Formats: sequence, structure tokens, C-alpha cells
Amino acid sequence: DDIAEYPDVFESLRNTPIANEVAPAFVFNPIPVGETAPNRTTPYPSVSLPEPSTGDYSLSPEDSRLAFMSLNQLQTLMERGALTSVELTTYVLKRLELYGKTLESVTQLLDQRALSQAQKMDQERARGQVRGPLHGIPWGAKDLLAVENTRTTWGATPYQNQVIDETATVVKKLDDAGAVLVAKLTLGALAYGDIWYGGKTRNPWDLEQGSSGSSAGSAASTSAGLVPFAIGTETLGSIVSPSVRTGSSGLRPTFGRVSRHGAMALSWTMDKIGPITRSMEDAALVFDAIHGADLLDATTFDAPFEYNRRNSLDGLTIGIPSTFLQESYSPETWRDSLFMETIQVAQEAGATLVSFDFEHNLPLEGMFSLLTVEAAAAFDELTRSGEDDLMVWQEPQAWPNGFRAARFFPAVEWIQLNRIRSMLIQTIHEQIQKVDMILAPPFWNQNLLITNLTGHPSVVLPHGFSPDGKPTGVTLIGHLFDEQRILEAGHVIEQELGVNRQLPPIFTGGVSIRSTTP
Repeated sequence: DDIAEYPDVFESLRNTPIANEVAPAFVFNPIPVGETAPNRTTPYPSVSLPEPSTGDYSLSPEDSRLAFMSLNQLQTLMERGALTSVELTTYVLKRLELYGKTLESVTQLLDQRALSQAQKMDQERARGQVRGPLHGIPWGAKDLLAVENTRTTWGATPYQNQVIDETATVVKKLDDAGAVLVAKLTLGALAYGDIWYGGKTRNPWDLEQGSSGSSAGSAASTSAGLVPFAIGTETLGSIVSPSVRTGSSGLRPTFGRVSRHGAMALSWTMDKIGPITRSMEDAALVFDAIHGADLLDATTFDAPFEYNRRNSLDGLTIGIPSTFLQESYSPETWRDSLFMETIQVAQEAGATLVSFDFEHNLPLEGMFSLLTVEAAAAFDELTRSGEDDLMVWQEPQAWPNGFRAARFFPAVEWIQLNRIRSMLIQTIHEQIQKVDMILAPPFWNQNLLITNLTGHPSVVLPHGFSPDGKPTGVTLIGHLFDEQRILEAGHVIEQELGVNRQLPPIFTGGVSIRSTTP
């Protein structure tokens, strides 16, 4: 009898409209049993950096250096009166207009909103009111973040004219910090890959290659100097992968660190929001502005963050995959050689290196189904309406087929997977206590899957180039809520390597600065 009633139950469910933003009644918590989240003690801003060198603080109208300056350098130029926010915003809008189509990385420019905000920031600065280190600095948003009176396309044809009547918390936080939103940037449709309704986002270092995704436009635009920084999201690799591909510096924070209110939901238990920048310190500045608890997102925490620049790795114990520390090991590929060089840099900077591998006997092969089942629920109406046929990417591994396949995954097994995930959280927590952080290739073994399931933070920084001149990266994985140390350590390694100071040649041209119209 129970089974006979199921069709009626299912029909009643399907007749009830459920917006994408409505989360399930259960709330995922990455904190292991017996542990608590740290309490916030520091107010914003809690990142203090020394004044940088920016040369003579004078800029010619065609100065291409401006496109690749750090956030600290840009702020110093504005503080010295060498540049206004309106001038900088106009410059960024021009670069987006000039190069955005080449990269296929922009869904829409927000000229009026941006210039209005920039003018307001200049007026505040003239009165001696500076909100913080992001005051007057332009940025781009992955186009799954809602902005009132603006299209939010989710990168997918069925939603390309969608307008959501609210603004995402992360956008509001950056507005409050004085940052200037200039553009919505591409994402692979429904946060998967780099193919969207308007094309395929390109790698600034090789226009024949995609940027990877799903934070495709955020990474490509930042790497190419079209925006000083961008916001991306990750469910399973969507900050890490495009950051590696484009030579950007990405931060995937601890699950629950940044509010997802107003962001497209793909997986309520795995989605995370973080900055994509051109340096670790830029990532720290942006993260400082966007993290924190939000009553509109029940998964968020108000944990502390305080970045302090390090000049060495003294006192840090860093775990390295055991393969690379074996006496008999010799690099087999250029990737191995680059990673060995990075290990040497960390050691010479003072770190204690120890062998470390995640060890477990849990069946992780089915864990991708945790994501696909949640995603299928988030886009159930899309599937049942048949509008998923409108999506550009229709290969077997694409979302339309994945959403349909997820319907055959039994509810009992899905709950069991979640219970195994709880076991994994406990196991990984106990193991990671042996080190301060882990340094590893970005896609080493199951590290990416494991840490997205457990909610641990990770940073990506470029550490070299392939034989054909394309950048690649390395990751640092930290303890829960310990973004501070992986960013600090990443900065030390980044400074020693100097890879992030190299620029994609195609995008180093200048545009006029001294103009007030894009």
C-alpha cells in the first residue's frame, strides 16, 4: 500500500513551486564531533599591509601596469591622489570591453552601477572617509550571484534573461567595503565546466584552450588583468581548477565561511564562495571583507580571520605526499619537477616537511552522487520541463544527463553516503592534526574530492609553466577556519617563486586612463 501511494506523493511534491534558494531542512556542518568553531575576536578590516612600492605614483594615459597592480598598490595610488576610483573604474570597463569578447568571459558590463558607485567612493575619500583597503577598487562577480535590477544568468540558456529581485550577501558586503562591481562574469552552465550559453571561456595564456571552470570568467578575467579581482564559487574544483589553468591565485574557504545567500544553489552541503586574485595578499584582503555569519544562510560561522605577512615558513610543519619524499623518487614529468622545486622552496624558507597522505578505507567512489542528487533536486523543474534541452553542453557527462541519472539513486543509499561522509570528516580531522597544512599538486589522488567533502580550505598559487608556456599551480590545504596560515605560507612561497609576476602577453596592452566614459 505504501508503494502504491508514492505516485500521489510525488505528484503533490512536483506541484509545489520550490525556488532554487530554498535549502533542505537539514544543515551541513563540517565541524568534527567534539570540536567547535573558533570565536571571532577581530573587527574588519583585520589585514594590515605595509605601503607598497608603486614607482613615482604618476601614470601615463596608456599605462598597462595599472591592469596588473595589486589591490594594495591601487589603493595607495588613490590615497596619493594619482588616480581616482572613477578613472580606475573607467579603465577597467574599457579593458573588459576590449578583451572580454576575446576571452568570452563577460556576460554583461554594469557601467552605470559601477560609475555611480565609483563617484560615490571618490566623494567619500575627498571627505576623508575611506571604508577600507577595497575602497574604490573594481571587481567582477561570477554570474550566479544575484544583483538587483541585473540579469543573473547562471551561464545557462534557460536562465539568460533571469532577473532576481535581491542582491547576494557577498555583493552587499563588497559594496559595504567600498568595492565597485563592474561586470558579471561567465561560468560554465549551472556551475559546471567553461561552456556557457554564449560560448566557451578562454585561457588567457592560450586562446585555443578553455579556462576550465566553473568559475571560468572570474579566473580568466583576473588573470588577463581585466579586473583587479573577482568572486568565484566551488562545489568540486570550480575555484581550484580554473585558477590552476589560468595562473591565478584562488582561495576556497572553509565551508560556511562566506554566506551563499543570493547565490545559485548547486549543492547545499558543498557550495562555497571565495576570491580569485593575482596574489595571496589580494585574496586575504578580499576574504577579510566577505567572510562572516549571515542570518540568511544558516550554514555560516562568525569565526576570526587575521592575516599577518610572514617572511619565512619557520615553525610550520607542512605535509607532503609521501611519493615526493621517498629517497628513491625521481621526477617522471615536468609537473613532478615543478612540484619538487616548490618543495625545495618551502624547505629553504624554513618549513619542516613531513610525509603525509590522507588514509581511509571508506568507499568514496560514490561520493560524487552526493553532489548530483542535490543538484538534480535544485534543478528538478528544469529537468521535468524539458528546458534542459536548451543547454549548450549535452554530452553524456553534462548536467542534463546527470540530473536524470540522479533520479535512480535510492534515498536510503544517499543517506548512507552522508553518514560515510561524517565518518570521513572525523577521520580527516584526526589525521590533519599531525601537520599545520598540506602542500600538494592540485589534483593529487583524492585530495580535491576529500577536502570538498570535509569542508577544509585550500589556496591555489601558480608555481611554474608547462613546456608550451601555460601556467600550472600548487595547493595548500589548511585546517578548518585556518585560511590565515595557508594564505600567509602561500605568500612566502609565491614571493620566492615569482611566477605570479609573469603576465599573459596577449593582454598586456594599455588603454586610456584619463577618461570618464568607458
